[in-house]
Amino acid sequence: MHKRNEWNKWKAKAGVFLAVTFVTAGTLGAAQPATGIPTEVIQLTQFGPALGVAAVALLWPSPVRALLAGAWPGKGPVRAGRALPLFATALLITALSAGAYALATGDAHATDPRSLDHPFALIVVAQLIGACGEEIGWRCFLQPLLRTRFGPLTVSTAIGAVWGVWHVQVFAQAPVYAAGFLLGTVAMSIVLGLGLERVRANRLLLAGGFHTLINLGMLLFMDEESGAVPPMALFGAACLVAAVPWVWRAPAARIPAMAHSAR
Repeated sequence: MHKRNEWNKWKAKAGVFLAVTFVTAGTLGAAQPATGIPTEVIQLTQFGPALGVAAVALLWPSPVRALLAGAWPGKGPVRAGRALPLFATALLITALSAGAYALATGDAHATDPRSLDHPFALIVVAQLIGACGEEIGWRCFLQPLLRTRFGPLTVSTAIGAVWGVWHVQVFAQAPVYAAGFLLGTVAMSIVLGLGLERVRANRLLLAGGFHTLINLGMLLFMDEESGAVPPMALFGAACLVAAVPWVWRAPAARIPAMAHSAR
């Protein structure tokens, strides 16, 4: 009975987080045109996961504080930050997808940052803030919460799928476009999940920095926002290629879920 009660509480936390995240993201997205804030700078939907975490924290403050502080289930060493491999992977994804797209079309598709409608420095800062608004939910809260019950690869794959579905506007595009996007979110979630496994310090900045580099790379070197299928399909394939070494080299991918008493 005790284990069943713990399971129900785990499900309740995840359920509240996901419900608030989806609803508030949709509301913020609908409200953005009225605010005058340009989507090139930041998308308000990105703060949906942060609001989801806030809602769970109102109901279960202590467990949420523990998760955000980097508490991990079971025993084992806490890893140091992994900024270099994570950020290098983000740059690799951009290089692979943009390079393949340039070869396929004969056009570099590079955008001069000075030609953007808004100062590039402002865009960089706003993108980091928005990325952290997402990652505090996906990687800093939901990832360790689900790790109390499932292994890292399973958790990372599941979060990647939910993360992709959360971008509901993608499904208004062609099926191949949506499939490429979902492949990308799952593969990137695996990279982040394995890269942040048992990392306690600076997890939000690591995840947010990775996310920001990806967004900036897409902004400067791809034109998937037009709805074109090839760049998104190539992006998904690049993410998959970049994730393979993480799965291959990380023994954590084969570690099962560990018991944990967070409620």
